[in-house]
Amino acid sequence: MRTSTINRATRETQITLEMNLDGSGKTELATGVGFFDHMLDALARFALIDLSLSCRGDLQVDAHHTVEDAGICLGRALKEALGDRIGIRRVGSAFLPMDEALAFCAVDISGRPYLAFSAEFASPMVGAFDTQLAEEFFRAVAVNAGLTLHLKVLEGRNDHHKLEALFKAFGLALRDAAAPDPRVTGVLSTKGTLD
Repeated sequence: MRTSTINRATRETQITLEMNLDGSGKTELATGVGFFDHMLDALARFALIDLSLSCRGDLQVDAHHTVEDAGICLGRALKEALGDRIGIRRVGSAFLPMDEALAFCAVDISGRPYLAFSAEFASPMVGAFDTQLAEEFFRAVAVNAGLTLHLKVLEGRNDHHKLEALFKAFGLALRDAAAPDPRVTGVLSTKGTLD
């Protein structure tokens, strides 16, 4: 089983995260930001990873540190659970429709962190979640997991739908990229390494 546990404590957040990359989408989430918990649940369910994440953050300031630091921990957990990355498909992509919204995600478990994020939101907030934090979250995941990650909202009017489509698209693409493929010997790289 590809699992990991991450503990991170700063003056801004205290986070404990447990992940099973070969799970079934079960979650236990308590970040203090309801909409963010909803997005993490969607991500985990579509990625079929089991995810337990508790965070005590400085929400009296805003949700920025909570969301970004959760992304850091999720990225580190992915990196640890993926291990040497031998035998995985490495690359995955997904279109995800959410009512009138449509999002696209492509991910390469390349060892080269990069985020290309393209999404516009009509409102600054969805619940207690600042819509600008979606990009910060995905950047933190990409940098700490070593992912090349492209995310784009192609259509949509409702910000809830657009955000949910992004998180679900990432989950689907990640599930495909992290999946073992018996035809892959070693790592899928012309360099012979994914570091």
